Amino acid sequence: MATIEQGQFKRVWFITGASRGIGALIAEAALADGNAVVAAGRNVEAITQRLGTSAALLPVALDVTREDQAHDAVRAAIARFGRIDVLVNNAGFGLLGAIEESADKDVRRMYDTNVFGLLNVTRAVLPVMRAQRAGHVVNISSIGGYRAAAGFGAYSSTKFAVEGITEALRAELAPLGIHATVVEPGYFRTDFLDASSLVVAPQVIDDYDATSGAVRRRARELNHNQPGDPAKLAAAMIALVDAPAPPLRLPLGTDTLAAISAKNDYVAQEMDAWRALSASTDFASAS
Repeated sequence: MATIEQGQFKRVWFITGASRGIGALIAEAALADGNAVVAAGRNVEAITQRLGTSAALLPVALDVTREDQAHDAVRAAIARFGRIDVLVNNAGFGLLGAIEESADKDVRRMYDTNVFGLLNVTRAVLPVMRAQRAGHVVNISSIGGYRAAAGFGAYSSTKFAVEGITEALRAELAPLGIHATVVEPGYFRTDFLDASSLVVAPQVIDDYDATSGAVRRRARELNHNQPGDPAKLAAAMIALVDAPAPPLRLPLGTDTLAAISAKNDYVAQEMDAWRALSASTDFASAS
């Protein structure tokens, strides 16, 4: 298929995990804003059923754990649209359970998607953005990417990794005219707490009933009653990409704002309490 004239669309977005949930909502918002969208997911038929068909939409098959599929999807995007302006690394899933309750196979599978899959797609897209000397990498993290909590430790560790990757990307890409932002949604009313997006550790250890056990129960109560409006999250992504000087971090939701403030206060207080010991480990200065 011939490359579409570049001026026909505002930007070209490449979105992973675009068949449902937040990824589909972001794709819909980007299309409504006059952008072209490369909607990537494991099930192309599901993407078409959700997003329809149009000259602005290119559904592509992509299992992010497959590096070869990431490169194939990028080649298809360039063949169709000629460029990629925005990468949204959205594909991922959660794991609910205490650290000790979390099975090795579940943790490794989650890392394969949430961390190594993100790296696969990012490495595939960055040569395009470097050649353009323009672009924006948007990595979807979580409230748990800034503040870990009982019951979501393994999941949070993957999002902590995404935060670190994005910080480094921002430093590496800024001289090349490319932005990098990590988005930290709180609890939004999506299917994240459903079985389709969240693995619940089958092992239950009674000693953790008051900590991770309480979080398991709270997750059941919160499912589809979350405070965040996912349509507003999608709209916020358009505002983020339109900003001339986008931030490194974009917290979304009052729950995330409160969690970040509480953690920052805790870190400052603890650092002050232990400052003398912390500062005592340097070599003594020569007098």
